Amino acid sequence: MNLTVELFLFLTVIFISAIFRSTFGFGDALISMPLLALFISIKTATPIVAFTGFFISVVILILNKDSFSISKIRNLIIFSILGIPLGVIFLRDSQEVLVKTILAITLILFGIYRISNANFKELKSNKYSWIFGIISGALGGAYNTNGPPIIIYGTLKKWEPKEFRILLQGIFLPTNFFIIIGHGAAGFWTHQVLLYFIYAFPLLVLAIFIGTKINKIINQEKFHKFIYIFLIIIGIILLLKTYF
Repeated sequence: MNLTVELFLFLTVIFISAIFRSTFGFGDALISMPLLALFISIKTATPIVAFTGFFISVVILILNKDSFSISKIRNLIIFSILGIPLGVIFLRDSQEVLVKTILAITLILFGIYRISNANFKELKSNKYSWIFGIISGALGGAYNTNGPPIIIYGTLKKWEPKEFRILLQGIFLPTNFFIIIGHGAAGFWTHQVLLYFIYAFPLLVLAIFIGTKINKIINQEKFHKFIYIFLIIIGIILLLKTYF
């Protein structure tokens, strides 16, 4: 693929996914990772998305620092960090086909779960948070999809929609930091990764501004259903591209 075309596609994907993350507080990796995997290596896409996610979390938390409370998510943060090395080791030692397959299946199952509007009993205890945290950290370390386990946990805990966006950033910020460090230790900070992040930086700032504005006016329920259908389609396309 022509380098100019690749860069244009990369910036387009990052911009769209960053707007979604800035609007709802999650979902950037679920959108960007499978799309980026269509034209660049997973081992290149993963650290780039980690850098962009970290930056978005920092800005959102700074803008909403008065509304943030760490008490609800302390255990999730701790165990997510502990799970990161498992994912980094898996990414470093695994074949890319396996990584893409797991990513696609994760997208499909997560989309189906959310579309089904499954009504589970409220999870009142925090004693199971370590399970969600470990899985989230491992998924994040492997391919930045640490969101789904946390989203499911928040759903089971009946978090209010308004606190979802802020609490998620409180989890993603420290976990993304350690994911980035893990990627550096594993040798994933290549010249291309750092250069592409620099190219994306101005668009990230614009995306955060746009996403914050959209967050105040959009009908989130209808938009979420569209995105979950979109994620299922992306997962299916990624599976087909991997094996055919």
